[in-house]
Amino acid sequence: MRGVVHAFYLDRDVLAEMRDEESKVRAMANITVDNQGFAQALERERVIAIVKDPRFRPPPEPTVVLLSGSGELMGEEVFPFTAKKYMDRDDVVWLSDAFVLFPAVRGNGGESFIMPPVSFPELNEGNGCRDVVSCSPAPTCDLMMRKHYGLEDDPKLASVLVGFNRA
Repeated sequence: MRGVVHAFYLDRDVLAEMRDEESKVRAMANITVDNQGFAQALERERVIAIVKDPRFRPPPEPTVVLLSGSGELMGEEVFPFTAKKYMDRDDVVWLSDAFVLFPAVRGNGGESFIMPPVSFPELNEGNGCRDVVSCSPAPTCDLMMRKHYGLEDDPKLASVLVGFNRA
């Protein structure tokens, strides 16, 4: 795939260390980060790490959303191909070029950032994979993984983990 710099299977020892690190991740204002995609990837038989550069395709759906304590959507990631649906709206606040907030949804102190499992259409039953999920590891986990495998800490690169079961 275009933009892939490295791709390799992760061993269970590294995944266990990454799980411990993921459990400690917090966002600004000490908001909980629940990397559901990572948790689901760990339930799969195989997990591939892809270290990618900016030429890699964007994710097919948001990789992070902000939920209120009652589960209401307070904000979500925006991509250049989805930004149009928010451009002329006056009921959103642009937190950055890549994230919008919905101020009509009020927080109550129980907010959390959710990193849902994301599809990875390149792997499917046609090429021997089922139950495919992808996710982004926390930056500290990404660094831990790269160091373990002797890879450079290059800020221009990012990682995606892809978990799947064999078909």
